[in-house]
Amino acid sequence: MKSAYDIIIRPVITEQSMEATGDKKYTFIVANDANKIEIKKAITEIFKVKVEKVTTLRTHGKERRQGRYPAGLTSAHKKAVVKLTADSKTIEFFEGMV
Repeated sequence: MKSAYDIIIRPVITEQSMEATGDKKYTFIVANDANKIEIKKAITEIFKVKVEKVTTLRTHGKERRQGRYPAGLTSAHKKAVVKLTADSKTIEFFEGMV
């Protein structure tokens, strides 16, 4: 069985994700094979919060090239947007960034 730290890879820090923290929505990069139930348990275990809803999406790698011929792809990953319940505390990691 995977640990919670194997499922949650890193947070996403963008303008759009920081605006959503006001609505208690937090965005994370997660393992490609993780499902919504595993993500919910991992967030609850790591941050000690109550999760209301988890939405996931996959982003495919974009084609990039450096130089003349060698074309490659950026890495594909899976994102999870976690919405906390109204009575749950916020995640302190995101507090100083807003």
